[in-house]
Amino acid sequence: MRKLLLLFLFICGLVLHAQAQKNVELSSPNGEIKVSVRLTDKIYYDVACNDEVLLKDNYLQLKLKDKILGEHPKLSGQKQNKIKETLTPVVPLKFSTINNEYNQLLLNFKGNYSVEFRAFNDGIAYRFITRQKGEIEVLGEDLSLQFPTDYLLHLQQPGGFKTAYEEPYTHISSHSWKPSDKMSVLPVLIDTRKSYKILISESDLSDYPCMFLKGNGTNGISSIFPKVPLAFGEDGDRSLKIEKEAEYIAKTSGKRNFPWRYFVITKEDKQLVENTMTYKLADKNQLEDVSWIKPGQVSWEWWNGATPYGQDVTFKAGCNLETYKYFIDFASKFGIPYIIMDEGWAKSTRDPYTPNPDVDLHELIRYGKEKNVGIVLWLTWLTVEKNFDLFKTFNEWGIKGVKIDFMDRSDQWMVNYYERVAQEAARHHLFVDFHGSFKPAGLEYKYPNVLSYEGVRGMEQMGGCKPENSIYLPFMRNAVGPMDYTPGAMISMQPNIYRSERPNSASIGTRAYQMALFVIFESGLQMLADNPTLYYRNEDCTRFITQVPVTWDETVVLEAKVGEYVIVAKRKGEKWFIGGMTNDKENEREFEINLDFLKDGRTYRVTSFEDGINAGYQAMDYRMKSAAMNKNQKLSVKMARNGGFSAVLE
Repeated sequence: MRKLLLLFLFICGLVLHAQAQKNVELSSPNGEIKVSVRLTDKIYYDVACNDEVLLKDNYLQLKLKDKILGEHPKLSGQKQNKIKETLTPVVPLKFSTINNEYNQLLLNFKGNYSVEFRAFNDGIAYRFITRQKGEIEVLGEDLSLQFPTDYLLHLQQPGGFKTAYEEPYTHISSHSWKPSDKMSVLPVLIDTRKSYKILISESDLSDYPCMFLKGNGTNGISSIFPKVPLAFGEDGDRSLKIEKEAEYIAKTSGKRNFPWRYFVITKEDKQLVENTMTYKLADKNQLEDVSWIKPGQVSWEWWNGATPYGQDVTFKAGCNLETYKYFIDFASKFGIPYIIMDEGWAKSTRDPYTPNPDVDLHELIRYGKEKNVGIVLWLTWLTVEKNFDLFKTFNEWGIKGVKIDFMDRSDQWMVNYYERVAQEAARHHLFVDFHGSFKPAGLEYKYPNVLSYEGVRGMEQMGGCKPENSIYLPFMRNAVGPMDYTPGAMISMQPNIYRSERPNSASIGTRAYQMALFVIFESGLQMLADNPTLYYRNEDCTRFITQVPVTWDETVVLEAKVGEYVIVAKRKGEKWFIGGMTNDKENEREFEINLDFLKDGRTYRVTSFEDGINAGYQAMDYRMKSAAMNKNQKLSVKMARNGGFSAVLE
């Protein structure tokens, strides 16, 4: 009898041990966020915050040519760790130092692979790690999420994998997103309709395609990826047609870390704007010398038609030497470090070595150097690919950076193209601004000479760029990395009376709104999109805009509500800037802002630009005010519909 009892206890111990191995929990450092992992036929996990289940019965798999990692997983070992470190970004878009604290769970499985989870105080992340022999073909990857109730989803839905990433946001219920509906690019923002928002994106993306998401028809979402292109056909001067695709989404090394899939989980909307998850999960900086990387503002001629006019313009404006010298003079006067020369600077878009003779590029480089203004050149990605030695040539000429356009794809080949460009540009001390591009996913930290990405519904869309859409950008697209929106319009209109065409380009939203975007939106290369003539005529606004930094020491979100408004305070050195923007609400919004982020015992001169009394109809109406304030006072902020507010405190 005693032997039977001992045997029974031994068996119970084995069962309990096995169950303990198959159910693992990981909590955030503050204990609020919890990931519960279950190992059965798949690797399942639930995500809860303060005991409220947000994502339930989710699973993850990696499908290789000859096996599925995560199917009938057999745990061989696990390890938990606590990390607390301070990170210092080369190009600090939010903070000059970032506290990186998380709890780590590494699950090792038979079959030479692992899954790593990290739990932060503001979210979770996971990734696959493989130790396979040789090269592997990845047929697919499953990120499968299930929602406990009907959630509200904020999406950007292209018509296919070929996209400029400039579609407006759509807002749908999770129950209604069918597998036959359009998929979504990342990031995706989930509103649980109760207490939390969840922002989904990826980081440390390398040698692998971007992830897209689609509805699964059962109140959940799943991942989908573009396949590897194998054959291309001619498609004009700035693209190629994909004529043949592989069955796999990636052919890559069998020993590697795969991209992070992350979920920023916030109770307050302002935390979405302040989050730095892409950076915390990105690969480390690969460049030894970063002293030559100089983020800054840039004057841009394309949006305004390159047509300065007025008494001081004694030449025929256009794509010529005199016009670009005028842009350089403007940049020099206001301390703008760069100008961009967009399409037209070269004799042909296919030939990056022969400048347009009307432009005299080398004279402009010389003149810019004399005026302390660097030149950035626009190129199509296809021309760069066919002339990869141009980086060396441009460096020898004295060019500071390149704007590369029309990639419009995010398959493995194109993701690798971005990295090859970043590497080669860095070798020759050139920075990069990617247009027609997918969202940031960590490359900008691995190679910090990548200063910005477009792929956003910005002002190039003219009447299609509305504050009711742009108000989501601080919470979504700009929340995952730098964003080239191209702000700075000096002609402002409300949407009901909008009329605009180059060279008289105009924006929707008030003048104060346009000025605020320079404080709110984050980009290592921030455009001034309008005509120097208009900037000269609005010198008070121009003086403010051109003193706004593009890198910051500290970011404090003062007020925020997704889809409605955001007010942000940012510090550079001893100086603070405030920017606010709002949507198309009929009545003005009013806020009393606490200034408790200021230093004790100091008085600050506050110079503000706010919507005028008639800005709700005549969007050009604004007021410039000045006052002395300290941290114990409150700042009144009023914003008209599609309005804004900006201020400098010094």
